[in-house]
Amino acid sequence: MTTTWNETGNDRLLASLALALVDQPRASLQELAKAVGIGKSTFHRFCSTRDELVERMAQHGAYRLIEAAKAAKLDQDSPLEAFKRLNTTHFEQRELAAFLLYHWKAAEAHDPERQWESSLDAFFLRGQQQGVFRIDIAAHSLTEAWASLIIGLIEAERHGRIARLGLPALVETLFLHGAFVPPPSSAVAASHQTTA
Repeated sequence: MTTTWNETGNDRLLASLALALVDQPRASLQELAKAVGIGKSTFHRFCSTRDELVERMAQHGAYRLIEAAKAAKLDQDSPLEAFKRLNTTHFEQRELAAFLLYHWKAAEAHDPERQWESSLDAFFLRGQQQGVFRIDIAAHSLTEAWASLIIGLIEAERHGRIARLGLPALVETLFLHGAFVPPPSSAVAASHQTTA
């Protein structure tokens, strides 16, 4: 009987394997086994081809992201509290998110990916209905914008451009408030007087 990724209970090993696949895209199975610290024969019992490995990791990654969305309890509490949890739970899956970024094949989208997107779309719609998120941007567009921000910051952290500490709060600030700093109200009033 073949062990499935979900039955292993070894999330750290799978996270390491996800990053090894991203960092060493042309590595052999033997090189990947060595990179994550397991024996070649153990690795081959687990999966015998690179295609099988990528498919299993994609399934596991999708499963973990769905679980992260569920753990955020998106239908409970205020949308802002749920949004904070959403950011935290997804950064806990940063390695698998990085893997999915590099190995995503839209033509092969599975039901789990659609389930994840649907849960986020429903969350952002709930936030719009409660007046927390803008209504002039479609809920599915908010999902895409949020996911792009998460993935971009995960990549920046992987490449050493930003620190890991505080990433969930950074996403919250950028997503909810943007990078724009409005001028002080006195400067706005002065600019209106000079144009009149």
